[in-house]
Amino acid sequence: MTRIAFEDFAKVEIRVGRVVRAEPYPEARKPALKLWIDFGREFGVRKSSAQITAHYSCSCLVGRQVLAVTNFPPRQIGKFMSEVLVLGVPDSDGEVVLIGPDSAVPTGGRMF
Repeated sequence: MTRIAFEDFAKVEIRVGRVVRAEPYPEARKPALKLWIDFGREFGVRKSSAQITAHYSCSCLVGRQVLAVTNFPPRQIGKFMSEVLVLGVPDSDGEVVLIGPDSAVPTGGRMF
């Protein structure tokens, strides 16, 4: 594991957002969903492509709070522009389990 300085970590903006829309992304190379996530008045709604189909359906994601890296440059994923990186950890099968707060918090809040 490479150690980093706290100043390096401080450059990464991880914020909480609420999924306001989710759609299947059948054109993706690996099964994925398209997400629209509201990060509050200051940051607005941002899009993300996420390979989370093993545990999540579109209907169960809408309204859910998630954590995402919000200061990466946008990345073209097929025909979809992904603007944030939704965060998760692998389960025992290597499938993504999303990370989010365990209580409702204001959208846009930065992780510290």
